[in-house]
Amino acid sequence: MDRQTILVTGTPCVGKTTVAKRLATDLNALYINLTELAEKENLALGRDKKRKSIIINETKMRRKLREIVSTTEKQAVVIDGHYASAVTPKTFVTKVFVLRRNPVELKQLMEKRGFKEQKLWENLASEILDVCLVEALRAYEKEKVCELNITGQPIETVVKDILAILQGRKNCCVGQIDWLGLLEEKGILEGYLRT
Repeated sequence: MDRQTILVTGTPCVGKTTVAKRLATDLNALYINLTELAEKENLALGRDKKRKSIIINETKMRRKLREIVSTTEKQAVVIDGHYASAVTPKTFVTKVFVLRRNPVELKQLMEKRGFKEQKLWENLASEILDVCLVEALRAYEKEKVCELNITGQPIETVVKDILAILQGRKNCCVGQIDWLGLLEEKGILEGYLRT
């Protein structure tokens, strides 16, 4: 069997890490968190003090991921990160799962995690404007990209859906989620799209 390399991506606080770790456990897969890997292997160019995050050296990250995925004895690799589509070598990727969460729920989760001001509004705008989905579709064929609305879903349900897609028991799709239209319809769009 060919090795599966599965990306779990989405806006910060959407639930990527929780889902990716559980998926890796269920698949007995190698789990890679891109931020942890960047810090451990010195794959950063520096720090963005304004956003309180690291700036990734994409070339070094791509090279390191190629090395890890090529040499692991595991039959599956799960890569977790909002920029996973930009740095994972295209030839390895089996599926990309873009996790989506209703911006109303996402805002609450972000605020609980301490996001505020520009960092909060930039990340909410990313979710509303489909940034992670667009990046995945630019990087990979549409057939490899699956958009999942995980709003209000328990982790078990999300992982079960991912496994069903990977096993061919469920179809994956993109373009079904329209947060912009939803927020506009509710008359609350201006309260979520700020910069």
